[in-house]
Amino acid sequence: MTATDEGNWYYRLRRRVHVILDGGANDRTTRVVHRALIALVALSVLSVVLESVPQYRVYRRMFHNVELVAVACFTIEYLLRLWSAPEHTPYSDRSPWGARLAFVTSWSAIIDLLTILPLYLSFFVSADLGVMVMFRLLRFFKLARYSVGIRTLVAVMEAERKALVATAILLLGAVLFSATAIHIAEQDAQPETFGSIPSAMWWAIVTITTVGYGDVTPVTLAGRLIASVTMVTGYVMLGLPVGIVATAFAEEIHRQEFVVTWSMVASVPLFRTMDASKIAEIMRYLSAQSVPAGTLIVRRGEPAQSMYFIAEGEVEIELPGHGVRLGVGQFFGEMAILHKTRRTANVRALESTKLLVLDAFDLQAIVVRNPEIGDCIQEVAEGRKGLAAGQKGDILEAELAQRSAAEPEPFGE
Repeated sequence: MTATDEGNWYYRLRRRVHVILDGGANDRTTRVVHRALIALVALSVLSVVLESVPQYRVYRRMFHNVELVAVACFTIEYLLRLWSAPEHTPYSDRSPWGARLAFVTSWSAIIDLLTILPLYLSFFVSADLGVMVMFRLLRFFKLARYSVGIRTLVAVMEAERKALVATAILLLGAVLFSATAIHIAEQDAQPETFGSIPSAMWWAIVTITTVGYGDVTPVTLAGRLIASVTMVTGYVMLGLPVGIVATAFAEEIHRQEFVVTWSMVASVPLFRTMDASKIAEIMRYLSAQSVPAGTLIVRRGEPAQSMYFIAEGEVEIELPGHGVRLGVGQFFGEMAILHKTRRTANVRALESTKLLVLDAFDLQAIVVRNPEIGDCIQEVAEGRKGLAAGQKGDILEAELAQRSAAEPEPFGE
């Protein structure tokens, strides 16, 4: 796309549509649209479920109207995603129609299409009602677009697919061996149930998965011994995929938090000059905290106990007559805890905000082990001395100069 194209209203609109449909949580319009789509998905799925209840069939007209509205909205969403596909980063090296073709063949787009097709097909052909309901329920998986957790889980399963396939092969092997063993042991006693290996596989699957319906049970001593071994094997085998996914998921979450925390800490003036090993040490002391909009994070006059780094969102320092806003990458509260003074301003979250919190004791310990942090503090302090006087904040000139009386100075980045 050329610079002229970027200035064209058509391309600006296409870019804006892409940001709204696939943008981050920091865009207000994006949040509103995503929440509306999530609510519509939930309402349409609930409608499909309730439609199957006999006593609710009197509301069939309402359920049908919900379906019409959902399909209309999802159709518009699908067409807008198709139109704005060239703005999607993975398709940026393709032509506009090449990007749209790549979008149409993606799994998310296929699910989107399958969720709206049943209604349109019903106008032309008669289809099995059960199949139609299953396709309509596929829209439940659209929620994966708006959930970071679900997307992370899908990515983890994709990354661990080789280990999961290997586990599935082991489970299949266990079923085959158990079915063969029980067939040999029980074929004479229960020929109608264990007369062949395929017949015995039902019992093996039920036993290995520890469901234990009890409809088929061994009666010989050898059969019961085989059943005991099969049940224990089932506990061990089923724990493998759960452990693989759980471990990989925890590692992925930790990796994401690590990247965010690392970039945050490395950008703070106090720690900017430190090497990687020392930054990694500081990260061990940080804890995450999420606060909703309007929350008072720091109260004027209270003892200082923690300093805060803003990972997401925005806060405001409530100064007399005006406020100072701090955003992602900025921090506050470090000087008061270093010198054990009280807070001199309120700090309030302007929107849903994620903070990285460092307790006073931990910061003191870091300063003791890393004296250069004290030098960084002094460097930041020197840069603040030229700021306008009369502003109040969490950083006091008394703290900076380590004197008992001085004029309060404003926050800094």
